[in-house]
Amino acid sequence: MKFPRYVLSLVLLLLSTLAFAQSEMEEAHAPKSSAAAVPSEAQKSFDQLKALAGDWEGAVTADPPTSDMPAGARVHVSMRITSRGNALVHEMQEPGTPLDPTKYDHPLTMIYLNDDQLNLVHYCDAGNRPHMTAKSSPDGKTVEFTFVDLSGGNQYGHMYHAVFTAVDANHHTEDWTYLMPGDKPMHGHMDLKRVN
Repeated sequence: MKFPRYVLSLVLLLLSTLAFAQSEMEEAHAPKSSAAAVPSEAQKSFDQLKALAGDWEGAVTADPPTSDMPAGARVHVSMRITSRGNALVHEMQEPGTPLDPTKYDHPLTMIYLNDDQLNLVHYCDAGNRPHMTAKSSPDGKTVEFTFVDLSGGNQYGHMYHAVFTAVDANHHTEDWTYLMPGDKPMHGHMDLKRVN
């Protein structure tokens, strides 16, 4: 007895449909990887910082006070997401000065994820590049960067520590610690409001 060809095709189609359905059932009941379902602390901190993208201005104070930063000094900070969301660029400048980094202080900082570690590299006007890594506070409002290593010279000192604290969507603070020659710390505090 011969089976018509269409019966054989129908049997093959039915078997492949059953195999596909069984595969989908196994996938649906397989345990989910918690790493894929829940973002890491580093990713949460990075997302928090990326929410600060925009232009900011506010008062800046130094401790100890310096002649470069008189009472009432102000700063402009620009933060923008780049590289398809893989990096955050942070730029500082004195408000009212031309955007000319060859004549005025205009440090640039890059923040990015490397595996499960949030990193910061500060391209300093002192000619060096301190590298820091982050940890977030239990409440998720503060991201603190601690010093790892330094590229470039240390003749004029280097940035050593940074803390970003979100107050709300339009207000955040930044605290930066600079180690002067002889490892004397100088702390800068910026109280920033969103202007764009």
